[in-house]
Amino acid sequence: MSLVMLEQVQKFRIREMELSFTQGRWNYERWGGFDPISSSNAKPPGVELWAVFDVPHDLVDASWKNLTHTLSGLFCASINFLESSTAYSAPDWGFQPFSGSLRYGSLPREAVCTENLTPWLKLLPCRDKAGLATLMDRPSIYRGFYHSQRLRLSSTEFGSTEVESGIALDQTLTVVLQPTTSHRASMTYSSDSVLQPSWSLSSIFGRKVSGRCVLANSSNVYVQVERGLMSELKILHAEDEGSGADNLTFEKTWNNPGFELSIAPNRVIKEVNILHDETSIVLYEYLIDNYSNSEPFDLGFTWKFPVVWSSPQAPLHASRFLMGSGNERGAIAISLKATEPSDGLWFADTIENSCMLRFNVFQVVPWYVRVYFHTLQVFVDGKPQSVTDFIERMRISPSEDKVSPGVMEMALKLPCCVKSVTLTLEFDKGFLHIDEYPPDANQGFDIPSAVISFPDFHASMHFLKDDSLNKSPLLSKFQERSPVLCYTEVLLVPLTTPDFSMPYNVITITCTVFALYFGSLLNVLRRRVGEEERFLKSKDSKKTGRLGQLLSKLFAKLRGKSWEPTQTQSASSSLISSKLIFKVILVAGIAAGWQYYSG
Repeated sequence: MSLVMLEQVQKFRIREMELSFTQGRWNYERWGGFDPISSSNAKPPGVELWAVFDVPHDLVDASWKNLTHTLSGLFCASINFLESSTAYSAPDWGFQPFSGSLRYGSLPREAVCTENLTPWLKLLPCRDKAGLATLMDRPSIYRGFYHSQRLRLSSTEFGSTEVESGIALDQTLTVVLQPTTSHRASMTYSSDSVLQPSWSLSSIFGRKVSGRCVLANSSNVYVQVERGLMSELKILHAEDEGSGADNLTFEKTWNNPGFELSIAPNRVIKEVNILHDETSIVLYEYLIDNYSNSEPFDLGFTWKFPVVWSSPQAPLHASRFLMGSGNERGAIAISLKATEPSDGLWFADTIENSCMLRFNVFQVVPWYVRVYFHTLQVFVDGKPQSVTDFIERMRISPSEDKVSPGVMEMALKLPCCVKSVTLTLEFDKGFLHIDEYPPDANQGFDIPSAVISFPDFHASMHFLKDDSLNKSPLLSKFQERSPVLCYTEVLLVPLTTPDFSMPYNVITITCTVFALYFGSLLNVLRRRVGEEERFLKSKDSKKTGRLGQLLSKLFAKLRGKSWEPTQTQSASSSLISSKLIFKVILVAGIAAGWQYYSG
């Protein structure tokens, strides 16, 4: 599979690419938004794909379409739906700084299942047969609150002046799981707080790690204790010891009053916090080389006291929703609320002794949602403001019916004292052809997540210079400056939906009418008159009997003619008999009824 990815890079001349399959939505308020994990691994629901090509500008779209078909076959997904020009866009600067050669597309409704995870695991050296990948139990992963599998590919083969060129393939699986609640979790304390449930690798994933993959250079497990949790643990430690003088010793050990690890770590790594050295992130490192089948690795984490802390937040918390009612028009609103600054992370541009916060908004809207960009309104702290006072630059690409989606890129600048800002855009709902509706059209149509990025902020960790730290790919990744960004919710827009049963009704009644018409026509054309007359004569002759002969004799006497039982007369009598009998009976019945009621 790695060779397959190498072939795709060389065939389509991919400079950089990222593909993610996500189920659920990352909870920025609870799980954080200002750290390397959330900034790099928090993805929108469904499928997100973006790629940068090193080809001429007129060949970028063709390379994108071929790439989507290839990835669709490799990962057993509907990525080929991004082939259409109505499903992808070409951002300029709002998403990534690759103007002209970047293509971006997303499928919010794409369901993620094991068929997508299996090809992803095949890219690993030992797949899921050995090493840390053995923890990837399908039922355990898919019952979580959130899971996202990401594939990041970067190449230095094209347009690079470096002597050594190659391809870097980065695979990340992010899972948010809920530990199984035990009887201890129901214990309450004086503050009416509940003890968090303890966990272990075997209780969460149902498996243990029996050693590293033989093809891997290193295989390590890190337990990260966030900065907010360390601050709360220091308070508990100071209360137990009576003073906070032993904080340094406390951080470099794995014994603390808040929790207990079932296995002693091989090393404790402390982050070097430049802004505040009092509270830093602590990592507990475990080397999987020290474990085997006879002694598998099964780390357990047990809480001693209930601890409440908050994860680091991005400068603004973003949410998006729809306004209006009906199937004709509406409005899209993006609400941004300021979060509490923590640990001095809120440094921004200072112009004329005033703190300014910059952020970018990137939003793609399908063509059938016709957005009127001139209706853009900005509300700062609930009050309408002039758009030109807060928007530094803006790039708009209006949608074209059945050709391309609408793209909006905005760069805004706000004072740091602003508590909330809301952006609104009005739109009209278009009409689709009946062939363009999905199978579940009554559910509604999805608008992909908007991307909010903060160019002045970067999430990273800083450690002391150590050669052993550089050997760990994960720690090296943590030390990179990753941009801080977040994704909003996926919007569900109800459109006017036709009655899909009407074509069926029209087809059935039309086929019925044609069947009756052509059936009668063919019956008349294929009927044999002579044979039918002979058949009727023979049939009537059998049914006539003595009554028919008496009637024919009676009519012959009334006419003064002699009765001759010829073939013609027998045929005519057979035709008259049935009608005559019916008329006689009918007249007799009417006369009897009239006599009865008149009497």
